[in-house]
Amino acid sequence: MENVSSYPNNGEKKRKNGFIIIIIAVLIAALALLAWLYLSTRSRLGNMLEEKELQRVELQHELDSLISEHNNIKLEYGSLSDSLAGKDSIIQANAIEIRKLLDTQYEFYKVKKKLDKLRSISQGYLRQMDSLYTVNRELREENEQIRSSYQKEQQRSTSLQKDKEALTEKVSSAAVMKAYKITGQGVRGSGDKERVTDKAKRVEKIKVCFTLSENPLLSAGRKDVYVRIARPDKTILARGKGDDYSFSYKGEILQYSAKETVNYQNVSIDLCLYWINRSTKEDMPAGMYVVSVYSDDYEIGQSTFELK
Repeated sequence: MENVSSYPNNGEKKRKNGFIIIIIAVLIAALALLAWLYLSTRSRLGNMLEEKELQRVELQHELDSLISEHNNIKLEYGSLSDSLAGKDSIIQANAIEIRKLLDTQYEFYKVKKKLDKLRSISQGYLRQMDSLYTVNRELREENEQIRSSYQKEQQRSTSLQKDKEALTEKVSSAAVMKAYKITGQGVRGSGDKERVTDKAKRVEKIKVCFTLSENPLLSAGRKDVYVRIARPDKTILARGKGDDYSFSYKGEILQYSAKETVNYQNVSIDLCLYWINRSTKEDMPAGMYVVSVYSDDYEIGQSTFELK
């Protein structure tokens, strides 16, 4: 009786063993899947990191090449580069900022934008250096001619002295802003209703237009530009009375007709300034008017116009 009753226990044990085997097989399959996913993800991350590192190295090489080229330009031009020390410091500061980004971040699109900006600044530096070199070379050539003439004709010392003074004035004037295409004209009305008139009795305002010249030798920044308009009887059409409407020129205090403060960035600027006739008792006199333009203690341009 005992042997017969043992058969059901053996069958149940076999079922349990089979179930355990299935569970183990599922666990092994799950572990295999997890292992595959881990290895696959690790491989992709490794590829991404490798790609990022290659990109970082490439950007680093581009930065190093740009700075190396910039430093070679400074060496090539020697002491002449001292005149652009401010721009050089901007380039070096930008390079340091880019190196920090390469060492601490993976936002390489920011690095690329900063590299493009740095490249543009560096190209501007080169253009200005070329301009300085050209001016300097021309001045050296002129100095050499003067020295040669002086050695050959020492008896003409007075003439040579005048030549040297003219050269000094030319060197100084090279770093002076100029005003050209200066025009003066009488106008009536304002805005869209503004009309040009050469009839003295009809003039309500005098409009003076001109262009400030491009000059890479000047320091950029805010510059005051003054316009003086002289009537035919030499009277200055002043904007107002007192020191608030005057400026200093060669140690003298002069009244101005119009003033404009510009942000000069070494490129040409077109300007139009107005003098307004606020007098209702007196007409403008007919005749020739003289327009003079001043800035930085220089008279930078002059022109005339006529009212009838």
